[in-house]
Amino acid sequence: MKTSHTRSLALGALLMLAMAATRMHHSGTPLHFPDASLAIFLLAGSLIASPLLLGALFLEAVLIDYLAITQFGVSDFCVTPAYWFLIPTYAVLWFAGRSYARIHQNTPRSLGVFAAISFAAVSVAFLISNGAFYAFSGRFADMNAAEYAARVTRYYLPYLAGAAAYLIPAALFYALFAHREHPIHSIAK
Repeated sequence: MKTSHTRSLALGALLMLAMAATRMHHSGTPLHFPDASLAIFLLAGSLIASPLLLGALFLEAVLIDYLAITQFGVSDFCVTPAYWFLIPTYAVLWFAGRSYARIHQNTPRSLGVFAAISFAAVSVAFLISNGAFYAFSGRFADMNAAEYAARVTRYYLPYLAGAAAYLIPAALFYALFAHREHPIHSIAK
């Protein structure tokens, strides 16, 4: 039990460090990795059962955003009343991770299940965060829903790709690590 608790603390710290390292610049540049927040919330849910980590990650995200805007000149364009919809956005990802954790098995098929759940969760997160921004940011008063949808669809694939850039290596690393630690045929979580 102690090993599991120690491992959870180490994973939680690693996820928080990854957020601190990537969230300052939401899109990647040659000098900065893209924001890993979507993947971090999903991985946190799938690897660590503590809802305290969900709260800690959300508070960390808010603190990083605050520092980025007030200390490092990052635009505050996205900080509107819609910003609070990041709570359900990230909660969807965390709960999708928890759902996956309950059915996880150390099998190749399970990687496919993880991919499907991840795709669905990131897509729902996109709908929540972008739909809320359209509806509640106050920045689109003269734009109808069809115009907004036409504009926002160009952000969907990069949104998915940003999460996949972290989720795919994490899943492969986990599969390799789990296989080395426990033979696939002897594990059924």
